[in-house]
Amino acid sequence: MNKKKKLIKAMTIITSHVNADFDAIASMLAAQKLYPGSIIIFPGSQEKSLRDFFISSTSYLFNMADPGSIDYSKVSRLVLVDTRQKNRLTQVSDLLNKNNLKIDIYDHHPSMDGDIKGSFEIIRKTGATTTILSKLLQEKNIVPCPEEATIMALGIYEDTGSFTYSSTTKEDLEQAAFLLSCGANLNTIVSFVVKEIKSEQVTWLNELLNEMTLHKINGIDIHISVISSPTYITDLATIVQKVVRMENLDIFFAVVLMDNKINIIARNTIPEVDVGKILSGFGGGGHSYAASAKVDNQTLAQVEIKLVERLQKEVKSIQIANHLMASPAITVEPHITCKKAGNLMTRYNINSLLVVDKHNNSYEGYITRQVIEKTAHHNLSHLPVKEYMNSETCYISSNADVSQIENIIIERKHRILPVIDNGWIKGVITRTDLLNYLVQHNKTLKQNDTELGVKKNAKKRKIENILYQRLDNRIKQLLQKMGQIGNEMGLNLYVVGGFVRDLLLNRQIEDIDIVVEGDGIEFAKVYAKKEGCRINTHTKFGTAVIIFPDFFKIDVASARLEYYTTPAALPIVEKSSIKLDLARRDFTINTLAINLNPDNFGTMIDYFGATRDLKDKTIRTIHNLSFVEDPTRIFRAIKFSNRFGFKIGKVTSNLIKNAIRIDCFKNLSGLRVLSELKQIFEEENPIPAIRTMEVYGLEKVLHKDLTIIPNTYQLLESVNKILSWHDLLFVDEQYPRWSVYFMALLNRCSFNVCEQICKRLKVPPKERTILFDMRYKAEKQLFVLESSSSSFSRQDLYWALINFNTEYILYMMALSKKQAIKKAISNFYTHQRNIKPYIKGRDLLKIGIHSGPVFSTILNQVLNVKLDGLLKTKKEEIQFATKYAKKNKLID
Repeated sequence: MNKKKKLIKAMTIITSHVNADFDAIASMLAAQKLYPGSIIIFPGSQEKSLRDFFISSTSYLFNMADPGSIDYSKVSRLVLVDTRQKNRLTQVSDLLNKNNLKIDIYDHHPSMDGDIKGSFEIIRKTGATTTILSKLLQEKNIVPCPEEATIMALGIYEDTGSFTYSSTTKEDLEQAAFLLSCGANLNTIVSFVVKEIKSEQVTWLNELLNEMTLHKINGIDIHISVISSPTYITDLATIVQKVVRMENLDIFFAVVLMDNKINIIARNTIPEVDVGKILSGFGGGGHSYAASAKVDNQTLAQVEIKLVERLQKEVKSIQIANHLMASPAITVEPHITCKKAGNLMTRYNINSLLVVDKHNNSYEGYITRQVIEKTAHHNLSHLPVKEYMNSETCYISSNADVSQIENIIIERKHRILPVIDNGWIKGVITRTDLLNYLVQHNKTLKQNDTELGVKKNAKKRKIENILYQRLDNRIKQLLQKMGQIGNEMGLNLYVVGGFVRDLLLNRQIEDIDIVVEGDGIEFAKVYAKKEGCRINTHTKFGTAVIIFPDFFKIDVASARLEYYTTPAALPIVEKSSIKLDLARRDFTINTLAINLNPDNFGTMIDYFGATRDLKDKTIRTIHNLSFVEDPTRIFRAIKFSNRFGFKIGKVTSNLIKNAIRIDCFKNLSGLRVLSELKQIFEEENPIPAIRTMEVYGLEKVLHKDLTIIPNTYQLLESVNKILSWHDLLFVDEQYPRWSVYFMALLNRCSFNVCEQICKRLKVPPKERTILFDMRYKAEKQLFVLESSSSSFSRQDLYWALINFNTEYILYMMALSKKQAIKKAISNFYTHQRNIKPYIKGRDLLKIGIHSGPVFSTILNQVLNVKLDGLLKTKKEEIQFATKYAKKNKLID
């Protein structure tokens, strides 16, 4: 008989947040000394170094107990250290709801929505919570032993980055000194704080660096890296910190998919941004300078998009106009001569002047020293500045941020920028002023993205060499010519989608899709006229097909966005940018684009992590509603997964299940489903795709009574072998390959089910004949052949099969269970089906046979004898026909 487990009775419990760090551990130890007789509940940690240290070296210092061994009815006080967030206290979540429970809180994190309110609180802005508790120990003359002092000092050293983080305070240094005086061992501290990076961590360090993208939000540079790992990355926070230091980053977010969860780690060095507040929107938290969050059931692309949106909302602009501007502004009136304007520039040692009409205090433009010098060179110095000034008037207000200033001065190439409030010019900002500011703040100017033809926030990579290595000369020259013509028309051109995907995968490229930022149809017309091609256009969708003289085709489209009025409806199309055009696509791997304009030919842009997913061999959607808006994408996900040997991402798989569960196919046209099925069945081996379809229950989309059983897969495997055999014959004959698999799938369906499937899919009459009428005839004929009790002649086999097209012959071979029948049909297909008499009707006329139905009778008799191998030449056929006609009195 098992004894009842005796529960520990404790009045005071101490705990901290899940995934505890050294500061949390040290704080619990310090709190234990302030609350004698208390019990510590260790919340666990994912950091291996901390676990090893805690378990193997110092656990004896802690009065710990397992949460399940405590009699919570006796607990009257809960001490929380280094956190106030309920969602980070899962190990004591039930205790928090206890009536009359006193809660004491010691924390250095900033206040957040949802914070637990304590009966007693000490919240201070220090670099570590341990600092707060250590000071209390010092004030109460409670001296920790050397081992305790070492752990507590370790907590301070880690959370302040060895006193290098901007959050470090005077108190942190003072308490570190106190703990050292208590015997804290610096060698032990250094062994944990100064972490040598391991070889496997170097890989992830490089991955974060390679996948880093710069986002300029309200004038602030924010770097984001998005990567994925199939396993947990040890000491990820340390790796992230090394990236920040190596690259001297102001703000860095690492978005990492590992163990099927997305982890976000943020580091920040500027006071204008609070990363803890930003990540609170993901259920995470932390400080303004360091924070983290975990996200479930979302794709990497979604999290990245949501993060950028939250940054745009939370990151406030740094208003620097007042700080940068020179005041008062030196101006010149429009009627002043260029010579006098030049004299003013020399007097004040400036390079630009604002042109202002003082009568109505209106800003008219500006003039530069270069222009003044040119007027002098051409003897035009006597003319007024209004004749040669730049009259494009841009200005800002005194509360403008750096991004607004940079946009006008750098991107729009203005040399001087007035600051105007309420119609009055307060001062001016020059290009030199802006450059000095950027240098002082360790910032670098981005190249003018508009000039590059590439939009901001895209991950860019030059792959011109790959284009030259993997494309034939015709395609390379064709793409270059398109880029040149687009450039002449002032248009940005991109080759996109499957072309780029297959190029990177080094697969055969089947289609070329061009996207034009602008009027794609107009571009197609101009190109076709210059290159002697013709085009077909579709104005509603802004698309065109360029058809070359040899019938080679290229699809051209205007960059467009699509939205759906209802689930499964056809999209409404509007013109847009390349980024929005790519965002409407089905999966991240199809969102790559390569610029074709001459200055940037071969520059690949990646907005949605496509290169990462190609590397990870994963199919991922861009949006959560992707399958609801267009359910055919489910079939495409399966097709691409099968074709490339990729896995379907966990979140994407869940989205597929959800879309099927809510019956998103109910409004979908059957023809669109049929089209996707055909594409799957046209693959080299569609059987894995069919198995995946069955896993998701997609066969029920065709009909509720359609079932796929083991015998179905046996037939499908037989079809695959027969089609592979046919491929090896190298027969130059086209046939609907998809139909053979489809017939096999329907093989065990009843007449009514097949009829309803054809109706559901709106199968066209010609294809209905294949799947329905002729399939039954083929099955019936095969049954006759296999049921024959005696062997049949070549003539019998020929006339039994000659009226069946290739797809039915192959289907019968796959369906046949008798090897002899299978061999006979294959012999018919390879040797007999193309046997024809040499003689024609005119030969029969020459031997005196009158034209009529008798011609067919005689020619068929000739064919029968020829099938038996008894007629070898045309002469022999004529002799046989003559003899046959005389015998049957068809000639005199």
